[in-house]
Amino acid sequence: MNIETALKEAMALDGPVGVALVDYESGMSLGSLGGGQHLDLELAAAGNTEVVRSKMRTLASLDMDDVIEDILITLGRQYHLIRPLSSSKGSLFLYLALDRTRSNLALARHGLKRIESGLEV
Repeated sequence: MNIETALKEAMALDGPVGVALVDYESGMSLGSLGGGQHLDLELAAAGNTEVVRSKMRTLASLDMDDVIEDILITLGRQYHLIRPLSSSKGSLFLYLALDRTRSNLALARHGLKRIESGLEV
């Protein structure tokens, strides 16, 4: 599936506020859907790039031979899921913001995994 289809599928999950496919190296979004007044997806993409970079540096410092499956940030009203794409050697990640009252975290994680497996960039 292409980027547009992957983003639409992510928005079809329960409770999404917005979704973006982000280039880890530049912090730029390759595509996004949703967001709006309460979530600036371009700013969130750039900010979450720093989260991914920090975690990658920590894994390297700890000499851990492992990969990040996903990163969860839990806010009072939202979940923010970051999923580095293994097919891109970690240079891309999916970022999904969910409304906590309308989403199921387990299903969202499963959905992102499924979307990742079908995404061709």
